[in-house]
Amino acid sequence: MSKQVNSNALFLGSCLALITTGLTFSIRAGILPQLGASFNLSAEQLGFINSMWFLGFPISMILGGLFYYKIGPANIMRIAFVSHTLGIILTIFATGYTSLLVSTLFIGFGNGCTEAACNPLIADLYSGKRMDKMLNRFHMWFPGGIVLGSLISKFMTDFGASWQTQMWIIMVPTILYAIIFWGKAFPEAKQEAAASISNNFKAMFSPIFIFLFCCMALTAISEFGPQQWVGIIMADSGASPMLILALVTGVMAVGRFFAGSVIKVLGQTGVLLFSAVFATIGVYLFSVVTGGMAYVAAIFFAVGVCYFWPTMIATTAQRVPLSGALGMSIIGGVGMFSTSIFQPIIGRWIDKSKETVVATGQTVENIDLAVGQATLAKLAIFPAILIVVFLFFYIWQKRTYKPEVHPEDSPVETA
Repeated sequence: MSKQVNSNALFLGSCLALITTGLTFSIRAGILPQLGASFNLSAEQLGFINSMWFLGFPISMILGGLFYYKIGPANIMRIAFVSHTLGIILTIFATGYTSLLVSTLFIGFGNGCTEAACNPLIADLYSGKRMDKMLNRFHMWFPGGIVLGSLISKFMTDFGASWQTQMWIIMVPTILYAIIFWGKAFPEAKQEAAASISNNFKAMFSPIFIFLFCCMALTAISEFGPQQWVGIIMADSGASPMLILALVTGVMAVGRFFAGSVIKVLGQTGVLLFSAVFATIGVYLFSVVTGGMAYVAAIFFAVGVCYFWPTMIATTAQRVPLSGALGMSIIGGVGMFSTSIFQPIIGRWIDKSKETVVATGQTVENIDLAVGQATLAKLAIFPAILIVVFLFFYIWQKRTYKPEVHPEDSPVETA
């Protein structure tokens, strides 16, 4: 006799796991200057350390997608717990550049396992518009975790707490999600998606999937590029970098909570186009304003990137359903992989811009601010491209896509 599936518990455990992911993002962003000072690291080296977080993510997401129907979400989350724990402890006891690379890779691997397990799990628990809403509410806790981590990191740093102490905080939600998932029954996968890996791959060669694959690379770097470097880029803007990060992710969390209503009005493709416009405005404003106006820029940016990630995942699940868990993992994986590639590039932009200004001999009142804003101006190109791309997608899908009608968008209650 199979156990009854406790949808609420599984959803809660998934959210706590994503809070862990958010904490690893924001606390690491907060301690980045301390790591640079403690180990005498350049911005490019810090970029490579950041890239390990984003590299471990797609590796485990893709592996998790490939083996999701073989080993199940429960086992993938066990791997996530081990990876998170190892990554946190190895970071705390790091001795230099190489050990930070390895420990951050473990953390990224654990984060990717969380996405690989929980995205298809929630898609199996819910259907139709309810799936859209619940995926957004699940992804609400990534920015929610970043808000918590940003505030924790700011206040602990202000009170002189070491970066090692800050890393220990991440173990709290890690232990909690492991406890909640322990011994729980999980739902059976939807048959159409779980049919076979070969069918998943076949579905991924469809025009819509290939289009979403390419777009995900741009949406991810538009979201994570400015956020991961906020501590360094915005340090001399006259606004608190960690408060900017907390504001951005706080607005994102609220926006994702109400995503169901927004998607109902604009539709998936309308939301993506709307997001690209606001993200472009937000990143551009970051590149030209200082002081209190930086918080205004943060709101525009947050509204822009708020729906990118969960809507891209939900669009894949709904418009290319035969791609299954593997398709959702591939889409998430390419987003993180592209961000991984760009982390050292962004670091190099910062280093080279500073070297160029110094070499010219010009007197610049605030070199770090000028360099940071120049870097943000380059990052604004990515969401600007998406405006054109998602306008095309909106017109294309309006003419061709016919959504399925689900008479009851209720959660699955039994396995």
